[in-house]
Amino acid sequence: MLPGSHPVPIKASAQDSLHSPQLLADAFSEFITASSLLEDAYRDLQSEVAHLSHELAERNAALTRSVAENDHMRLALQQIIDSMPCGVLVLDTDGSIVTINPEGRALLQLGPAEVRGLGDIFAISGIDLELLIDASEREVHHELCIGSGVGKRWLAISNRRLSLEAADQISGDQRRALHSIWILRDVTVTKQAEQEREAGRNAMALAEISAILAHEIRNPLASMELFAGLIAEDSEDSEEMVQWISHLRAGIRLLSATVNNVLSIHGGGNAPLVAVDLTACMRSGVDFVRPIAEQAGVELSFAAGAEPLRINGNENLLRQIILNLICNAIRHTATGGSVTVSIREAVQGNSTQAVVDVTDTGCGIPARVLEHVFDPGFSASGDTPGLGLAVCRRLMMSHGGEIRVSSHMNCGSTFELEFPAL
Repeated sequence: MLPGSHPVPIKASAQDSLHSPQLLADAFSEFITASSLLEDAYRDLQSEVAHLSHELAERNAALTRSVAENDHMRLALQQIIDSMPCGVLVLDTDGSIVTINPEGRALLQLGPAEVRGLGDIFAISGIDLELLIDASEREVHHELCIGSGVGKRWLAISNRRLSLEAADQISGDQRRALHSIWILRDVTVTKQAEQEREAGRNAMALAEISAILAHEIRNPLASMELFAGLIAEDSEDSEEMVQWISHLRAGIRLLSATVNNVLSIHGGGNAPLVAVDLTACMRSGVDFVRPIAEQAGVELSFAAGAEPLRINGNENLLRQIILNLICNAIRHTATGGSVTVSIREAVQGNSTQAVVDVTDTGCGIPARVLEHVFDPGFSASGDTPGLGLAVCRRLMMSHGGEIRVSSHMNCGSTFELEFPAL
């Protein structure tokens, strides 16, 4: 019932009531009152609707901002995942791939191919990640060695099961519970560095063993050389005996050269240098190695000027240099060939150089390997340790000198030693 709509008592008769001005006035007054109350109620309703509309608009705006922020955060997270320097692979509880970033595609060599699960990865790249899943472990770490066209690659793969069931929007309203995340890293450089360090440790251990053996062998060799010389002096037997003794001395001196090379290539520090007669030192070195030339049937000759040339040097090291060069020349010279050692003086500007040339008539050195002949361990023929010429260069540097080589195939080679003269 509307306010003011209660019945108005009418005491007059029915006929009089229809024409009573007072009654009409009372009814109109009641109508005005009711209308006023209705207008007030309508205004209150409008105010409440406006207030509710304002609240709804604010909540819609807040919801829109929240959705925009979520989209922005999702985009930012996706950009972070796509930009990560490691591969990221996410699986749902069905074993389907939820996301895989570009680095993961590159490491697994997937290219632009569509991959729905681990089986697709195995079919495309041959990498079976399913073998790395261990249901009993929450987190698993593995390293895989993968062969490729450019050599071996090493991948470090970590697989961790998610402790909470998160959901990720895939398309529309479809949502999937996440199961595990995989992190893939290329550790090839690290593996190669580890292998190089291991090789270096092995090389150092081998060098130490070689040095120890060389020290142990050098003294018996010196004794054998001495006894062979004594036998040669006291021998009055046939020429055959003399030849055998010559061969024995040649073999001993070759072994001595090898031992000295091992000690020099692995030894540290430089021997003290004093003023020495280079001519006399080279002559004694040639005489020392002459039995080796005689055994090989190669003519060995020495040529020097009348005046001696003096340098700052170490006689033992200088003999080792000439021993290595002559043995190397004899090794590459056929029977009937020749090796010549000559000494000369060269003036360069205001300085004087003492130059020793070791020239052979051997097979020569191919141009493609000429620049590598002084590298430790390099041997063009593969039948020597490759230490002799490397030792020569090291000893020449310790004397402040230089060593050079020139060669012509089938014509021979010349090694040039250059020392600062006194």
